[in-house]
Amino acid sequence: MDPCPFVRLMVDSLALNLPSATKAPPISGVHPSTTPCFCKIRTTNFPSQTALLPLSPSSSSAPDAVTAAPGFHLDSATFSRPISLRLAVYSGSTARACGVSAAKLLGRLTLTLDLTSARDRPITFHSGWLSLRRNKTGSEPNRKPSTRLHMVVRSEPDPRFVFQFGGEPECSPVVFQIQENNIRQPVFSCKFSADRNSRSRYLPSDFGKNLSRWRRTLKGVRERHWRERKGWMVTIHDLSGSPVAAASMITPFVPSPGSDRVSRSNPGAWLILRPNGGSVSSWKPWGRLEAWRERGPVDGLGYKFELVAENGPVNGIPIAEATMNVKKGGQFCIDYRVMKDSGLSSRLPGKGFVMGSTVEGEGKVSKPLVQVGAQHVTCMADAALFIAVSAAIDLSMDACQLFSHKLRKELCHEEHVSFP
Repeated sequence: MDPCPFVRLMVDSLALNLPSATKAPPISGVHPSTTPCFCKIRTTNFPSQTALLPLSPSSSSAPDAVTAAPGFHLDSATFSRPISLRLAVYSGSTARACGVSAAKLLGRLTLTLDLTSARDRPITFHSGWLSLRRNKTGSEPNRKPSTRLHMVVRSEPDPRFVFQFGGEPECSPVVFQIQENNIRQPVFSCKFSADRNSRSRYLPSDFGKNLSRWRRTLKGVRERHWRERKGWMVTIHDLSGSPVAAASMITPFVPSPGSDRVSRSNPGAWLILRPNGGSVSSWKPWGRLEAWRERGPVDGLGYKFELVAENGPVNGIPIAEATMNVKKGGQFCIDYRVMKDSGLSSRLPGKGFVMGSTVEGEGKVSKPLVQVGAQHVTCMADAALFIAVSAAIDLSMDACQLFSHKLRKELCHEEHVSFP
């Protein structure tokens, strides 16, 4: 498998130096020691990013306290031409009231970056202090000391394997690897199943001998069955047909009492499995995904993903937790930088980007696009684990659908029970 070229553009070592009140009047409404400051960072075709700015007393040396922005992930179509990196610095809170921001613009700056050789080697485009301009044209006379911003702008090659499901995970599709120049090659197949015998766990061994008593009980069993989503499993096979990874629903998705939604206090859960010691007859847990329906102004799919510790799945180490819009969908992401900040980077080999997967909104046709950092893939089975994670988060969008709504037929394990 050959990865696709990607570049990670990073804006690090951010700090701000305001004009000293002892040398010049301070900027209106800004006190250097008490006013919070932040910057918004933009580049073409990417959402803006926000980073808080610690204040530095001097711009003559490197600042002591710095922050960093999350960074931008660029594909070959983006970094094959120069791009503009635009920063706007503000004082005040990042919050908005009634859709209006109370922050005050302190200045802007723009850098033009040539990334044509960035796919092959790390590049530092800027390191140090820059003066902000107070307007967009830069024509304002420099009559007083300027606000200065310290930053390091650099890039690193970040190659990735790119995969896409040929259909929705519940339809047991083929998974393609997408190589440079949009070459598609089948590498995995998926098999979705739902436990059609899941009711049997509720029926005791003496069911046949005491049919009249259990007939009364079965009505409650049936009602409970339709109030839970359980028994789903996706198995990932390589081209030889051998199973190399799986996602198994271990905790049913059930509505909280008095509602028709899966709550955060009682989430459904999946285990991400790999063959145990190379054996395809037994599985070993690798990760655990919890999902629920988040309440709020906009309905959200909440999730938490954790790596399973050596001593069992109850002692997981969380590495990703977020909420995505149920209507619009979003991106499930595992980021090495977040893991590093949490002291969890030793749990996965390599550095850089770990994984990203698209998730379509509720009711939409979903063919997840999966990206996996090349440094985290040593064999096909490693990639298959991330494919299983992608299938689990995509199916969680269906599992967390309101229970007043009917699931599509591929997800239903309807079973008819007849009586003599």
